Amino acid sequence: MRAFAELLDRLSLTASRNAKLVLVRDYLRATPDPDRGWALAALTGDLTFDAAKPAMIRKATEARVDPVLFGWSYDYVGDLAETVALIWPVDPAHRPNREPELSEVVEALRQASRTEVRPLLEGWLDALEPKGRWALLKLMTGALRVGLSARLAKTAVAMMRPTEVDAPPAPEGGEGSVALEPVTASDIEEIWHALSPPYDDLFAWLEGRSERPSGDAPGRFRPVMLSVAIDETVDFERLNPADYVAEWKWDGIRVQAVREQGVQKLYSRTGDEISAAFPDVMAGLSFEGAIDGELVVWRANPEGGGQVAAFGDLQQRLNRKTADAAMLEKFPAAIVAYDLLAEEGEDVRGLTLAERRPRLEALVARNGAGTLHLSPLVEFEDWEALVPLRLDPPVGAAAEGLMLKRKDSVYVGGRPKGPWFKWKRDPHVIDAVLMYAQRGHGKRSSFYSDYTFGVWTEEGTLTPVGKAYFGFTDEELKQIDKFVRDNTVDRFGPVRSVKAEPDFGLVLEIAFEGLNRSTRHKSGVAMRFPRVSRIRWDKPAREANTQADVMNLLESLERSGGRLIR
Repeated sequence: MRAFAELLDRLSLTASRNAKLVLVRDYLRATPDPDRGWALAALTGDLTFDAAKPAMIRKATEARVDPVLFGWSYDYVGDLAETVALIWPVDPAHRPNREPELSEVVEALRQASRTEVRPLLEGWLDALEPKGRWALLKLMTGALRVGLSARLAKTAVAMMRPTEVDAPPAPEGGEGSVALEPVTASDIEEIWHALSPPYDDLFAWLEGRSERPSGDAPGRFRPVMLSVAIDETVDFERLNPADYVAEWKWDGIRVQAVREQGVQKLYSRTGDEISAAFPDVMAGLSFEGAIDGELVVWRANPEGGGQVAAFGDLQQRLNRKTADAAMLEKFPAAIVAYDLLAEEGEDVRGLTLAERRPRLEALVARNGAGTLHLSPLVEFEDWEALVPLRLDPPVGAAAEGLMLKRKDSVYVGGRPKGPWFKWKRDPHVIDAVLMYAQRGHGKRSSFYSDYTFGVWTEEGTLTPVGKAYFGFTDEELKQIDKFVRDNTVDRFGPVRSVKAEPDFGLVLEIAFEGLNRSTRHKSGVAMRFPRVSRIRWDKPAREANTQADVMNLLESLERSGGRLIR
């Protein structure tokens, strides 16, 4: 566990993307099987333990530590794993004489029942130092929070393959290490769904000890092609409109629908299978192949065609493992298809978009008008013609802007610069007052970086309308953190209440993508993707927006909901 704990600790304190990649690459190269495979599974989110629950960890700790002291400590630290790692009292008389290996912990947890987990946990906590305890608890709960995405972890995996740079010179009269063909993160993702932890076959291939594992399993996930944000000041001058097609950037979630040799699956853009949560979509698929598209709520029209509903409707069905009959009827889901990846056993990703598009149109037409619909192209002659469409899409709130795609682009995983661009609508903006602040995680654990902000009610009080924890620079974070510490008026566990009055308060300019009605929030609304776009040190708190302003914006967005598309 010691090497794994050191890796997590350094990742949590490292901001640089490239530095994180090097840390993971070096760990994977230096760590033997199967430990490195289990570590990789944890980093990519493919390792979970049903029998390990936070409540059990708290009970085990309270059995050794005064519950009141533990509660105070937890409130102050704000993180369960960090609190337990620091406060756990070791009984020297019963302390094991060695630390457990990562693979030993994983294998034991995979086989243990709920009643067996607690004794195992207590023994491991006794054997480990604080850093190891923290890593153990993060592993058990699945909340690593070290600033490393699954895609970034796979990029680091690809980097561990020996290249000419890595190959040492040959000793006199002998043969040196053989450099292997480079591997990319997309190459790893191409076979990922045919692999299983601890990935012995993956590491054997990367190190040149075996052939590339086959990824040709029916129903497999293909690496998703992503777009980059267009730079309006530079890109439009160098791009030729005749080389591109435009279509709506639908405000749903990116999915991949696959139906091959009787295997039928629906994946999110990160490769998580979500088939069970959308049986209505799966029942309506009749093609043989794989398509790329947007999962939406679809409102059919009796006279034909239909419309994509606003994201708030789809949100009612997200993060659910299943959907009951009432949910299926009230929020019918569908896929708006915009690309074809495979058809009748043929991989078509190597064809150009201009070649794939007619085949996609024919496939959707054959599939009927049930839960699969074609994303229409937007006609335009020059870039100027797209400006009013981006600002006010005729499909209303169902689209969050435009996509621009080169006609000659092949479908490749990752985010290549040039083939696909996204041109999103400008975000909505309000001025809100900082009300509460909470410590962050990882490298931000020493700062108050998670903020709750509010707007003024008719009674002259503040009501919370959202939370944000990004959008500001490191220097701005330090400034806000100082403001929070200097102006705290109350504490609620790890949360600080900040002085916020008409004559005194910190105004934050909040950018967000949309609003939805919400019965769970006191203000009656929920924001989509809120972030701090500017700190308004210059603006008096009394001049921040009101709840009436927010509700007026919500009603305006509702009136411009999804409109007819055919």
